[in-house]
Amino acid sequence: MRIDLHCHSTASDGTDTPAELMRAAAGAGLDVVALTDHDTTRGYAEALAALPEGLTLVTGAELSCRIDGVSLHLLAYLFDPEEPALLAERELVRDDRVPRAHAMIARLNALGVPVTWEQVERIAAGGTVGRPHLASALVELGVVPTVSDAFTPEWLADGGRAFVDKHETDPLEAIRLVKSAGGVTVLAHPAAAKRGRTVSPEAIAAMAAAGLDGLEADHTEHDQDTRTRLRGLAEDLDLLVTGSSDYHGSRKTVALGENTTDPEVYGEIIRRATGAFPVPGTGGA
Repeated sequence: MRIDLHCHSTASDGTDTPAELMRAAAGAGLDVVALTDHDTTRGYAEALAALPEGLTLVTGAELSCRIDGVSLHLLAYLFDPEEPALLAERELVRDDRVPRAHAMIARLNALGVPVTWEQVERIAAGGTVGRPHLASALVELGVVPTVSDAFTPEWLADGGRAFVDKHETDPLEAIRLVKSAGGVTVLAHPAAAKRGRTVSPEAIAAMAAAGLDGLEADHTEHDQDTRTRLRGLAEDLDLLVTGSSDYHGSRKTVALGENTTDPEVYGEIIRRATGAFPVPGTGGA
């Protein structure tokens, strides 16, 4: 059983539509795929309508958080998407992304990069605007060779020359909101240092005490030593360990199913969730 619990569509910063993502997941031999767009669930309906037979969809979102001045992402699974408090917080985070993008464009312009809001808006194509869209603009302009190369201190990394803060939820509050909505939480790529500062073990311990369910240890930005260390930390804190691709379509080189989650861990995630349930495909369009 092949399970990928971290994928993005054009509802945020992926390049596959939700329907295309479902077909690609089936084509990649996945049995279970999670749709975890940034701070939004608006890709659900299209994904469900296109869900191929034999593929199960886990609904979710990747929430933008900050603790001790460090940005982090919290994967939330199988919560009630209409629960009012969590919905309001997601909208607050999402709405702040547009003025933040304008501010980052202004910084890039001051650095001599002729990126425009119209260019970024075209790249986002109606999805939730984020740094990957700005990174794609830098690639289009020939400033950097790849999207990953834009996430450096020279450009868009946390604290970088063109970086601007946005509203981000305290993860302890995010965990509480997700749990109140019946969901399960996993800390995404906790040691992906190329993105900027990473959260400390002490901060992860605080999140575990607040109800965090797991760590995403198997991720393309974690080497083997890092994965081993995170598994040890998860064991110490009694946390689940997941693995995922963090697929973004053509925006990144990672493939669907490049890292996967153990079926027993997936079963435990389902057991803990009360807000929603995985949906098995019956042959979508």
